[in-house]
Formats: sequence, structure tokens, C-alpha cells
Amino acid sequence: MVKLLLSVLAIPCLALGAGGSPDSSFYKSLAQGGLAEVDLGQLASEKATNPSVKDFGTMMVKDHSAANEELKTLAASKGITLPSSPDAATHAKKVELEALSGGSFDKSYVSNQIKAHKDTVSLLQKEISSGQDAEAKAFAQKVLPTVQAHLKAAEKIADSLAIKYS
Repeated sequence: MVKLLLSVLAIPCLALGAGGSPDSSFYKSLAQGGLAEVDLGQLASEKATNPSVKDFGTMMVKDHSAANEELKTLAASKGITLPSSPDAATHAKKVELEALSGGSFDKSYVSNQIKAHKDTVSLLQKEISSGQDAEAKAFAQKVLPTVQAHLKAAEKIADSLAIKYS
């Protein structure tokens, strides 16, 4: 009887896969984006020439570092291991940005931030509307307004730098 009960209890865990959560890909994608924001934000805070871009980079480091820590704690409680360093695409973008200077750097960084934040807004909205993990959905709802504010801030900077975006 005990073996049968343990087998029945194990089925939901197996169905969730190694991550332990039906939304483990959400956690991992969001973590990867957060790591990218911190990495590229540090670069912008050091390299940007426009004070608004420099300040935006500093804000990315501060806000995304805090969100990353909270996400890491939540994921760990579900047995999900998150990436600990930026992915190859972020590394490539960083190399590209490092080769730029002055206004070219500022414009490229801000353009990248608009795209990245639009992608993150979409990821969060998808989790809110169709995620299965209640805590992941709650986290998405909690951070969505901040990500939307970042997007608006990046768009405002883009407007001031005459950057075209859609």
C-alpha cells in the first residue's frame, strides 16, 4: 500500500520533468534575460556618453539584480536550477557593444534595450495568461509593471536620441 501511494505521488513530479515545475522554461528564460540586463547594464553604466543612457544602465543593474535574486530563490524552492551566467547571444551583443563608442554605443544599447524589454513584456504576459505555476504567474504579475516602466524609459531615451524603433 505504501509503495502504491508513493508511486501515485511521484507521477505528478515525473510529469513536471527535472525542473519540478510546469513553467521551468519561463523561469530559465526570465533568468537569462535578467542576467543579460545586468551584464549589459554594467557596460552601459561605464561606457555610455549620454547621462540618460548611463543612468538607465545603472537602473538595469540595480532593478534586475534584485529581481534575479528573488527569481533565484523562487526557482530553488521548486528545484529549478537557473543559469548563472549570460548566454552566448548576450556575450555576442556585449562584444558588439564593446567595439562601439560615443553616440554609436548609446544608440545601439538603447535599441537593444527596447527589443529586450518588449520580449520580456511578452514573456511575462504569456506566463500571466497561460502559465500553470501560480507562484510563477504571481511573480510575472509583480515584475511586469517594472519591465513596462523600463521599456517606456528606454523609448523616451530613444526619442531624445532620435532613434527609430517600432
